[in-house]
Amino acid sequence: MKKTWITLVALLSISLCNAQTVIISASEPDAQIIVDGQNLGTGTLKIKVPKDACVNVKIQKIGFLKYDQIYCNKKGSTTPPKKQYFELKKDDAVEASIKTDQANVDFAIAVNPKLNVTDAWKLTTQIVTDYFDAIEVSDKETSYLRTAWSVQTFEQNTIRTRLIIKLGNSNPLTYKVKQVSEASGVAGTSVKGDEQFKEWDRVLRKYQNVISDFSTRLGSK
Repeated sequence: MKKTWITLVALLSISLCNAQTVIISASEPDAQIIVDGQNLGTGTLKIKVPKDACVNVKIQKIGFLKYDQIYCNKKGSTTPPKKQYFELKKDDAVEASIKTDQANVDFAIAVNPKLNVTDAWKLTTQIVTDYFDAIEVSDKETSYLRTAWSVQTFEQNTIRTRLIIKLGNSNPLTYKVKQVSEASGVAGTSVKGDEQFKEWDRVLRKYQNVISDFSTRLGSK
C-alpha cells in the first residue's frame, strides 16, 4: 500500500512539473473565473493545465456575455497561451430589457364600469395589437385571448414573449392579464423548443408598459 501511495505521488508530481501555466484576466475585476466547475477567483487567475489533460474555463458576470475557453496540454493540441485577456461585452439581452415583478404573473384589471362587455373586449384587443402582431386565440364569449409568441434573438440568448388574457370575474367585470416572458440562454432557439425555455424575470423594453397600459386604458381607476 505504501509503495502504491508513493507511486501515485510521484506520478502527480511529474504531471504538475509538466503542466502549462496560463494567466487569465478579465476586463471586469469582479468577473467570476470558473475552472472545471469550481469558482476559483475573480478578475485575474493563474491556472495550471496538467500534462495530457484539458481544463475548461468560464468567465462570467451578471449583465455581461459569458465566455468559455478550453485549454489542452496534450500531444497534437494547440499549446495554451501564457496569458489571455478577456474583454467582456455587455449582454445585449439584458441591455434590451428591464428586471420586473410583472413577468409571468396574473394581474387583475377591474374594467371601467362605464364599458359594457363588448366595448371592453374591443378595447382589450386594441391594446394587445398595439404591442403584438399576431393573436393566436381570441374568444369573446369566454373572454380568453392568447397572442402568438413574439421572438427576439440576441448574441447569447433567445427571448420569447406573449400575452394571455382571461376572465377573472364577471361582476364586476375583471380580466386577468399575464405577460409571459421566457429565455433559452442560447442564440437562435426555435420558438417551438418549449423544453429549452424557462421563465425570465425580465421583460423586453418594448413591452415594459403593457400592464400599466391595460390598467390606465381599460381599468376603473
